[in-house]
Amino acid sequence: MPDSEFISFKDMCARFDVTPRTLRYYEYIELLNPRKEGRSRFYGPREIARMKLILRGRRFGFSLEDIRQWLLIYGEKGTHEQYRVWIDLANRQLGVLTQQRDELNQTMAELEALRDDTAALLEAMDKPA
Repeated sequence: MPDSEFISFKDMCARFDVTPRTLRYYEYIELLNPRKEGRSRFYGPREIARMKLILRGRRFGFSLEDIRQWLLIYGEKGTHEQYRVWIDLANRQLGVLTQQRDELNQTMAELEALRDDTAALLEAMDKPA
């Protein structure tokens, strides 16, 4: 029987709103390492914290490999180096997001201009001759 601080596979999926397939994949690529008892898996505070970091990283647009490498640094080199690498990753991702935002703004401006041109054409067509 698991300790009270451990949650089941099903509860982990529900808590983080992920599919069982996603959770199993995160285990497969060694982002998570739950405690196993027979065929059951139980997730403790470490795995719950890692899952929060994984999902936050994904929301920011980091690849799973970036996240995996960053999590490995903590075990190998400690918090100080992990923070240093995090700043580098964050700066790189901010550059990517800025470029995406600029491209999105340009696309939106083009779409607005096309919409306005089309509305003007339609208005001209609707005027009596």
